[in-house]
Amino acid sequence: MGKFYENSIIPDHLKRDFNVYDRISKLGINLGSEGDWLADLNSAAIASVVFHESGTTYLSGMGLGPGEMNDDPERVKQGQNAAEQIADSMIARLHWALTCGKEGGDLNDVLYTMKALGMVVSTDVNFGSGPAVVNGFSLRWQSVFGGGLGEFSVNGTDQNYSGVHARSAIGGFTGQFSLEPEIIVAIPPELSRSIIKNRGWVFPLPPEELKRIRT
Repeated sequence: MGKFYENSIIPDHLKRDFNVYDRISKLGINLGSEGDWLADLNSAAIASVVFHESGTTYLSGMGLGPGEMNDDPERVKQGQNAAEQIADSMIARLHWALTCGKEGGDLNDVLYTMKALGMVVSTDVNFGSGPAVVNGFSLRWQSVFGGGLGEFSVNGTDQNYSGVHARSAIGGFTGQFSLEPEIIVAIPPELSRSIIKNRGWVFPLPPEELKRIRT
């Protein structure tokens, strides 16, 4: 387990007893390589991850999917598949944001998941499947970090529930994709402060920090 997680405020009886990376491997999630993810802010319009010294960690949204959603079950399934792919990409992004500076933290140091927002593309005023589409994202998060509806739960019970989060899921947007979720997680304040002190609060990295970390 993550060294920061072990020393965190989470009481022992509520801590995970599984390695998040074992679940990632079993689910076939590809975290990519450091070279795939390290970039500098000169070529970034927005930050993809922002760390706060409190431990609150914000991940920007990502849009994906075949296009506008409707209530047809097959179309909803396509949206859920896209949502799962987004979750996989955001988990990989968070992994590299936590590890690239070698402060000693990784995904095992995620304490719990705080809030997700899922925006689903649909101009149909009667569209009611927004929450079902975003479930593809939320349940993937539960599968990795813990939750009663994740793939590792048994009869609705998992060892841990740190992937469960508060959420809003709404439709009514336009765009050439199906949905865009974003998420907020909590990491130990000690880890967040170590990251900020070492390389700043933002990922991708400031140019000079990227150069220093690469060398």
